[in-house]
Amino acid sequence: MQRTRFDVQWMCRCALAVLLAATSLTTATAQSSAGRWADANDPVAKQLIELERKWAVLECEPSNVVAEAVAEDFVGTAPEGPIYTKADLMKRHEKRAEASGCKLLGARVRYYGPDIAIIYGSETSVRKDSNGKPIDRGLTWTDTWLKRNGKWQIIAVQDMATPKR
Repeated sequence: MQRTRFDVQWMCRCALAVLLAATSLTTATAQSSAGRWADANDPVAKQLIELERKWAVLECEPSNVVAEAVAEDFVGTAPEGPIYTKADLMKRHEKRAEASGCKLLGARVRYYGPDIAIIYGSETSVRKDSNGKPIDRGLTWTDTWLKRNGKWQIIAVQDMATPKR
């Protein structure tokens, strides 16, 4: 079977198009897996940080943030080490802890595609120890958010006590 010049040019163009498409797809995948920081005016990041603020001050300013933002299949790791669920959170917040000075110190959002965000942050509060003495409590945390059916939900958290300086 003899190939015409047109056939060879067409095959070369097709091969080039496939190569370019594969390169573009590989580059896009590499860029999305690397993630990107949300800019200061990102409306989704602002919304997620506001929900994080509500959670950070929950013991000082009660709200429905746990029911609103925490996924049913949520799993967290407490600063002391135990793993807990949304049901555990709901029970814990039924009885209000004595806390004051609750404050979100900062939070940064990093996206890993259109449906996953990791938020890195820290918070502080003043609580009472078993003798009733006020103690400062600082947490540094990493929260994982997933967008499901158009709604952002926290699916996992890792909390640690902020080291004393």
